[in-house]
Amino acid sequence: MRSTLRRVLASALAFVIALTGLTVAGAQSASAADPYSAYLLVHFTGESSQGEQIYLSASTDGKYWNDLNNGQPALLSTVGTKGVRDPSIVRSPDGSKFWIVATDLRIASGSGWGNAIDNGSRNIVVWESTDLVNWSAPWLLNVAGAIPDGRNAWAPEAIWNPATNSYFLYWATNSSRNGVVTHRIWGANTNDFRSISTPQLYIDRGSQSIIDTQIVERDNSTGGFRYYRASGDGQITIEGSNSILGSWTYVGDLRGQGLTGSDVEGPILFRYNGTTQTFGMFVDQYATGRGYLPLVTTDITSAANWKIRPQGTYSMGATTKRHGSVLQITSAELERLSAKWPSAAKRIQSYNFEDRFVRHTNFTARIDQGVAPYADSQWVLRSGLADGSSGTVSFESVNYPGYFLRHYGFEVRLEKNDGSAAFAGDATFRRVAGLKDSTATSFQSFNFPDRYLRHSAFALRIDPISTDTDRQDATFRVG
Repeated sequence: MRSTLRRVLASALAFVIALTGLTVAGAQSASAADPYSAYLLVHFTGESSQGEQIYLSASTDGKYWNDLNNGQPALLSTVGTKGVRDPSIVRSPDGSKFWIVATDLRIASGSGWGNAIDNGSRNIVVWESTDLVNWSAPWLLNVAGAIPDGRNAWAPEAIWNPATNSYFLYWATNSSRNGVVTHRIWGANTNDFRSISTPQLYIDRGSQSIIDTQIVERDNSTGGFRYYRASGDGQITIEGSNSILGSWTYVGDLRGQGLTGSDVEGPILFRYNGTTQTFGMFVDQYATGRGYLPLVTTDITSAANWKIRPQGTYSMGATTKRHGSVLQITSAELERLSAKWPSAAKRIQSYNFEDRFVRHTNFTARIDQGVAPYADSQWVLRSGLADGSSGTVSFESVNYPGYFLRHYGFEVRLEKNDGSAAFAGDATFRRVAGLKDSTATSFQSFNFPDRYLRHSAFALRIDPISTDTDRQDATFRVG
C-alpha cells in the first residue's frame, strides 16, 4: 500500500460508476425495473496536497471512465491525519445505506513511510450515506488498537457475510507475531461501522507482508468457488473459497501476465453488470506511477484466464487513479451522482450520425465511431478564450491539456494555445440553439460569425450554413 460515455453516460449525466456488488460492496440487490447499469470508482490520486482524499469516477461500461467533480476531491477527511488512501465503498444488502472506509494516512503531510508503517494511525476513516450524494461527516473507527503491537491500519475493505448476518471488515496491520514484524490481514464483524467485534487474524503469510486484499462474490453454480480474493503479497495472489471465513485455496497469480508484486499492487475486483461470469480487475502500477491497469476474465476460476486490456480499448480518465474500489450502480444513482458532481470531460455527439463523436486524430478534427483511445473524444468546455463570457466556449483536449480545437483556413484542427489573440479568436465559438433541433447545440465561429462548426465527409470545418443538410451537419449534442 505504498502508493496504493455511448454518450458517456446515458445523457449529459451519464458519466459514472461501479463496483463488484460484493467485492467490497457487500450484498447488492437490483430490482428488475432498475438493474445495475453503470459503475462508480472511488479512489485517491497520490501524495499531492489534495491527492489523499476521496475522488469519484464513473463509467457506463466499466472500460471508459470519466472523472466526476471536474477531477477534484468529492469528500475531504477532517479527522485523524486529515488524509485518506485506499478507499472502499460498501452497499447494504437492502440498498438503503452506503459506507466508504479508508486508510487514515496523509503522506503529503511529511510524516514519511517509516512512521506510517511503525507508528501509524490505528483508525480507519468512515463516511455514511443513504443516496451516494449526501454523506455524513467522517468518523474514526479504531480497528487495530486491540491488536497486540498493532502499529497501523491500512487498506480497509468490507463485504456482507450472510453466514454471520453482518459485514466482515478486514484490513492490514503491521505487528509482531512469533518474532516476525510484518503486515498481516485482520478482520472483524460489524453492523454499523461504528463498533466492531474483537479483531481476529485473517491471513498470515509468515514473514511475507500481505496488504490490499479484496474479495468478490460470484455464482458458483457452474463450478469453482463462491468467493475469490486478490491480495498483494509479493505477487498479486488469487484464492478461492465457498465461505468468507472458511479455508481458502490458492488459484494462482498474475506472473503469467507479466505482472509481479514489484510492478503492481492494490488490486480491485468487480463483476460486470448483466453477467455472473465476466469480472474485471484493476492493478495499481505503483512502480511507474501510471495508475490503474485493467484486466478482464470470463472465467475467474483460473488465474491464467485474466487478460490485460489492450491499449485503445479503455480509458481510466484524466486523473491518475490509485487503490480504490468499484461499485455497481443503477441509472438513477448515476444521474444523482452526475448532477451532484458533474464531470469536466464532455463528448460532442453528431446530430445526424449518432454513433459518431467529435475527436482529434493526428491533430486534425473529425467525427468518428468507436474512438480509440477514448480520451481523443473527450473535451473540457472552457469559457471562450477570446472573451471569457458564459455564452462562448473553447474546446480543450482532455488528453492533450493546453491544446484546443481551432480553425485555420476554415479547417478545424487541434493546436497548442500560443496565447495570441488570433489563436483565441480561432478557438472560440458562440454556443447557440441547434440549427436543426433547438434542443441540441450549434457552435458559431467567434471571428467569422457567418460560419458554424460542422462536419463534411466527417471532417470538421467552419462553413456558411444554408441547406437542411448543412443544418444537420452543424448540430451536435453535448454530454
